[in-house]
Amino acid sequence: MRLIGMLDSPYVRRTAIALQLLGIPFEHAPLSVFSTFDQFSRINPVVKAPTLVCDDGTVLMDSALIIDYLETLAGRSLMPGGGQDGLAERTRALRVIGLAMAACEKIVQIVYERQLRPADKQHAPWLDRVHKQMLAALTALDAEIARHPLAADAATLTQAGLSAAIVWRFMQIKLDAPVADATCPALAAHSARCEALPAFASTPTEETANVSTPGYRAP
Repeated sequence: MRLIGMLDSPYVRRTAIALQLLGIPFEHAPLSVFSTFDQFSRINPVVKAPTLVCDDGTVLMDSALIIDYLETLAGRSLMPGGGQDGLAERTRALRVIGLAMAACEKIVQIVYERQLRPADKQHAPWLDRVHKQMLAALTALDAEIARHPLAADAATLTQAGLSAAIVWRFMQIKLDAPVADATCPALAAHSARCEALPAFASTPTEETANVSTPGYRAP
């Protein structure tokens, strides 16, 4: 099984950590959708990260769909709750994941606007709107974690805890002026605890594209 994509993508990193939490061995090929576009396209013509090449050669994409497949493969879910009794807990998890993924989307939009579009073509009002949406998602996420703290250990970490931790780190490394820890203290503290876990430490966000090595095999 091969995971294709750069770990500075929150979607790729989310998938890589889920693979490790579920105990599924995999190889990682750190290909960029930009600098190694042609090589990536030979694996998946859509060039979407993450891409997962299954053991039988089937190519999957989109982190949520890949994780759903991985949970089925492992026979274990990273989602909390089950049945009517667990509905409230599951609903909270879905809200956390939704907020985290919304923030990721807005951060990506900011990065692409600033890095890929010429300065004279950038639209300041649109950037301001996207930044407000990102901040709204992060502060709402922080409030959810403050009300209902998330597990931050390998045995009980859920998709919600994983997604929340990843978006905060992604924001820190990608924005020139990241949101301060004091603005989202519960979220920042949760992310710091998760980043100390082996599954996070072995998937560093400060990865560079390397097409000469096949990647690594997760423990």
